Amino acid sequence: QVQLVESGGGEAQPGGSLRLSCVASGPGTSLDFYAVTWFRQAPGKEAEGLACIDREGGGTFYGDSARGRFTISRDTAVNKVYLQLTGLTVDDTAIYYCATDFGRKCDRTGWSYDTWGQGTQVTVIS
Repeated sequence: QVQLVESGGGEAQPGGSLRLSCVASGPGTSLDFYAVTWFRQAPGKEAEGLACIDREGGGTFYGDSARGRFTISRDTAVNKVYLQLTGLTVDDTAIYYCATDFGRKCDRTGWSYDTWGQGTQVTVIS
């Protein structure tokens, strides 16, 4: 069974940056096999898709909140997917999750995922 593990969250000041990481655990598994999505959920709010990266070719897709501030990337050498957060505001405070639907391409008409990790908390404190 594939499990996703996020890390890299923490506290930041407005305007600050954080880099979130996602890795897949489980025998014989790797994030290199799948398109990967990052989404977040703030208290009392619905989940919000942020970014997705295709399995191959480096194709990416961003949601409105992430476009221009967040960058998704993958490092196949270490089987990780990252989400670089910059220009943070207090509205970015949320739990951030990486996720996948085990497909090869991002769904550019919406957000498609059915497996995600425990999440990592990002708190922006003014």
